Amino acid sequence: MLNEKVSQLLNDQVNKEFYSAYLYLQFSNFYVEQGLAGFANWYKVQAQEERDHAMLVLQYLQNNDVPVTLEAVAKPDAELKANILVEALPYIQEYYGQTVVVKYGGNAMINDELKDAVIHDLVLLNLVGVKVVIVHGGGPEINDMLKKIGKESKFVNGLRYTDRETMDIVQMVLCGKVNKDLVTLLEKAGGRGIGLGGMDGGLFQAKRLTDRAGTDYGYVGDIVDVDPAPVIDVLQQGYIPVVSTVAQGIDDETNYNINADTAASKLAVALGAKKLILLTDVRGLMLDVNDENSVLHRLKVSEVPKLVRDGVIKGGMIPKVDCCVEAVRKGVERATILDGRVKHSILIELLSKVGAGTMFQ
Repeated sequence: MLNEKVSQLLNDQVNKEFYSAYLYLQFSNFYVEQGLAGFANWYKVQAQEERDHAMLVLQYLQNNDVPVTLEAVAKPDAELKANILVEALPYIQEYYGQTVVVKYGGNAMINDELKDAVIHDLVLLNLVGVKVVIVHGGGPEINDMLKKIGKESKFVNGLRYTDRETMDIVQMVLCGKVNKDLVTLLEKAGGRGIGLGGMDGGLFQAKRLTDRAGTDYGYVGDIVDVDPAPVIDVLQQGYIPVVSTVAQGIDDETNYNINADTAASKLAVALGAKKLILLTDVRGLMLDVNDENSVLHRLKVSEVPKLVRDGVIKGGMIPKVDCCVEAVRKGVERATILDGRVKHSILIELLSKVGAGTMFQ
């Protein structure tokens, strides 16, 4: 028998879910009136999802012989919500028909709640006419698989040392499980995704990574060429390309494991993208790493060298900033290091005055 307090909380949640469904329908109606069918459909899908949640909890209570009380559904505050939606309109117009490349990783790829928020953000953008491209890694899943076969993960200078056996695991996990799981999530959220391996159609071509010290990284690759044709073909059909970070080798009979930030940056350049977003686990670039309120929200790429000299940009942030700077210098209009731990940070960054993270231009 359910605890009385738990029963009451669940009953309250049923009513909250029905209210959320009602609110999403209000949003959908607003966008129908604005002639934005994609936006309207997305909110209609969300309304159905909230109703489904309500029915699941309601059924659970009934299965446990708990009476359910359905309260009156309050009228949504239409004016307040409409103002929020109206704010997004100029940004939707700005990004309509433009390409946005999102490197997907970090906590946003592990935490189920954050994962759901990211996927819904990307589907929404796709439905309102933004050409969304996802580039993903999959470090935690690779670690799990290596552990299952009794192989220890090894890192050299922050990069995964990739011997032949590890490379087979990397390709299997990234191009198989992770890639197809993301495509499935997109489909469940009302979107349409197609998975691509970085080696498909010669999308990414790489040679073995070397450095001045002659460090051996195994089968870790350095991208030397990008052919965006496979991604462009998928975009033209209205799908969301989901790209795994495995590259075709040009100097060996193998494929290479490549860094996802680098892959996303180079693909954004090749596609002539308007925006590159690197999802990460920090607020952005901070003047003081111990003060999350010290985020630098907007930077010109010309300001970066001084920040490196001053020690503001250091450690693991350096390669991420380098990816953003390279993308902007080669034609991408804006690049942002974005906190993937914040729900709907992608929508906040693209479709609001507030923005999020650190933007380079």
